[in-house]
Amino acid sequence: MPLNIRSETVNQLAEQLAAKKRINKTEAVRLALENELRRTDEKLPFRERLRPLQEKIASYRDSDVVLDKKFFDDLSGEY
Repeated sequence: MPLNIRSETVNQLAEQLAAKKRINKTEAVRLALENELRRTDEKLPFRERLRPLQEKIASYRDSDVVLDKKFFDDLSGEY
C-alpha cells in the first residue's frame, strides 16, 4: 500500500536523510521508521522484550528426558 507524504517538512527531512546516506527517499523513510521502531522496542523493560521468546520456548513439547545427575554423568562419561 503506497504511502503519500503530504507534509513538506517530512518530505524535506526524507530528502536530507536520503542525501546524507546516498539513498532514495523511499529507502530513507524505511530506514528512519525501522530505526525508530527499534529505539521504541529498546525502551521496553527487558522482561517485556523477552516475553515472546519465553512464550515460544514454553510452547515446545516436553521431551520426557529426565535431566538428573545420572543424565549428566552419562554425557560426561562418568559413572
